[in-house]
Amino acid sequence: MDEGLADLLHRVVMLLGDATRKRAGHDGRLGYSQLRLLGALEGIQPTTQHRLAQALSVSDPAVSRALRPLEADGLVEVVPDPDHGRRRLVRITSAGEEAFRTEGRPLHDEFKAALIAAGFPYERYLDDTLRLAEILTPE
Repeated sequence: MDEGLADLLHRVVMLLGDATRKRAGHDGRLGYSQLRLLGALEGIQPTTQHRLAQALSVSDPAVSRALRPLEADGLVEVVPDPDHGRRRLVRITSAGEEAFRTEGRPLHDEFKAALIAAGFPYERYLDDTLRLAEILTPE
């Protein structure tokens, strides 16, 4: 891997970690992992915890732990699968959708500002990502 690219990726990971640590547990706001879970649910619900774990590239127990506080706060529903007794289905609630919209955007803006302040070529990254998405999108 190109050393310049490796350095940029390392900085992105560090900045994301810093932003997440600053947010965690403050003012009842959702952390990055919780927002990521809610965002993943929007596109694949209802889904099993296992499928959600695969979509997030984390373990099944990690998803189970992450869902508990979200369920307690009414942001997700976890119910038995009527077609399979041992499986549980996960859905985002309307409160979860609202939390994702209202808290996800500010986190995105915070992260973008931190990247730009650190000298990361955010606009180039965004342009390259959009071009790649166009190339990979089937016609």
